[in-house]
Amino acid sequence: MNSISSGKKRLIFALDIGNNLESILEWVSLLKDHVGMFKVGKEAFTRFGPLLIKEISDLGAAVFLDLKFHDIPNTVARAAEAAVRLKVSMLNVHALGGYEMMNRTAEAVRMISQKEKIPHPDILAVTVLTSLDDSDLKTLGFNCTADILAGRLAKMAQNAGLSGVVASAQDVRTLRNICGKNFIIVTPGIRVAEEIREDDQKRTMTAKEAIKAGADFIVVGRPIRTADDPVAMAEKINAEINEGLAAL
Repeated sequence: MNSISSGKKRLIFALDIGNNLESILEWVSLLKDHVGMFKVGKEAFTRFGPLLIKEISDLGAAVFLDLKFHDIPNTVARAAEAAVRLKVSMLNVHALGGYEMMNRTAEAVRMISQKEKIPHPDILAVTVLTSLDDSDLKTLGFNCTADILAGRLAKMAQNAGLSGVVASAQDVRTLRNICGKNFIIVTPGIRVAEEIREDDQKRTMTAKEAIKAGADFIVVGRPIRTADDPVAMAEKINAEINEGLAAL
């Protein structure tokens, strides 16, 4: 794999943007040759539903369905089956839903993929949101730091049969040590080095730092979305990813 395709493959663009379906698809057309996947979250999916997933797929782009399923095991398993039928490449659940919820979901996805001959998506568990830090966890009643909690949840997800986790880049080294090299780690909260500033993401890193730490994929939204030249910014981040890969 050459360096350009390495960076592109690992870059996921957060697609919760646009006031209408056409404007969102314009972003997909603009960036599909510069990012590896598009993340569709609650905002976009609630507004446009499965049609958005189909339209993105029809443009030849891959989708990470970021709905963070968190409910009783049967409900989450059935929701994941529906996501498989949308032919997404990734989907996620909340690890705090527990072992049984994650295990039932993994089994349901495996069975529906085999039965209906649909490609098996990666199932990720959200560990600790990047909007939460140690003080927030203390307020919520946890008596451990964010990285310790993330490690516990990641190991539970791995034991339940999930493909990987969504976690802060600051937790990646810990998770890699706990779960090994074949466990997928997707990191949001990525910022461009010179533009890191106060926002609702409290635990951020640059793309290069995240990849050097051991992340497999990074999720980027605002730095690309608000750039004067989004394509140029995507390529800049791809270059940072490749620098991180070269340092491994």
